[in-house]
Amino acid sequence: MAITSPTAMLPLNAGERLSGLNHIAEIRGRFWGDSWREVARFIDELRDKRDEHFEENSRALAAIFFLARVPAARQALHPDALTLEEKRALIAAMNHFRAVVSLFPKRLTMPL
Repeated sequence: MAITSPTAMLPLNAGERLSGLNHIAEIRGRFWGDSWREVARFIDELRDKRDEHFEENSRALAAIFFLARVPAARQALHPDALTLEEKRALIAAMNHFRAVVSLFPKRLTMPL
């Protein structure tokens, strides 16, 4: 028996995907509690000076803070010292990157 129903998946543009990711984050927070510990671990991991890619990780983290509009003076604080609004903005910025990265071309190659 063949499946005749329409496709359940549709391609989403970056804005639609971002809205969906933020909506899912709201639902998860409401029903399963926040995941700030995981975000704090992520931030601490990117700040690890022993990592051979520390400089690139710092730039990536700065980009996330920039997108979240967290003032430069507050970016060096421990993640738990951020305000609720800053935490929410960081989650939204991370979701924005996730939405955009999903649109990256597949199988990137370095120019020769």
